[in-house]
Amino acid sequence: MNIKEGSFSDLLLKESFFLLIKPEDDIYSNTSIRNSFFEELGSLVKLGLKNIEISWSNNEKWLDFVYEIKLKFPRINLGSASIVNKQSIEDSLKIGLNFSMMKFWDKDLFNYSKSKNYLLIPGIKNLKDLEEAINLNCNIIKIYPIKSKASSIDILNFESIDFIAAGGLSINDVKTYKSLGYKAIVIGDKGIIKKKFDPKIYEWLKKNN
Repeated sequence: MNIKEGSFSDLLLKESFFLLIKPEDDIYSNTSIRNSFFEELGSLVKLGLKNIEISWSNNEKWLDFVYEIKLKFPRINLGSASIVNKQSIEDSLKIGLNFSMMKFWDKDLFNYSKSKNYLLIPGIKNLKDLEEAINLNCNIIKIYPIKSKASSIDILNFESIDFIAAGGLSINDVKTYKSLGYKAIVIGDKGIIKKKFDPKIYEWLKKNN
């Protein structure tokens, strides 16, 4: 069962960030690296990590890997990222993920996902695409890349939309973006330091849960 928009919005009231994981090939082939990853992720989940998304890859091993995460951590709000085509939607549905996030705005892909009754959150960086998404009743929108969004986008003008900030952000950015009106942020590359999760994420979870 995937989460519907309303439930997802409720969840955003309680959660402040999504941890984006971009699997490298060695995690599929090296048991030691894989086990170490699951051990670390388990520690974060125990501390209260709720939202994880995995970058989609056109790779059969990706399906097995993400399904294993789902089995090991059934209470996690698990989704996929970097959605670019119908296959990435179908793969996400096959595993039974809760949501997916697009890198950029793709109206046809959004409508395809909607026809499957599946929550696909678009990536938007200009006002034209934002207005098109809103006209299609999209209520949860990721502004990406946040650092180069069009100056014409003022999220405070769209009170009924839940906005998520993404692109080059770290756990240190949660407070800033929440104060600007964003419901949550996505932490990607800056969430991993030397192939380990950023120690500050552990600290933040300890302090905030």
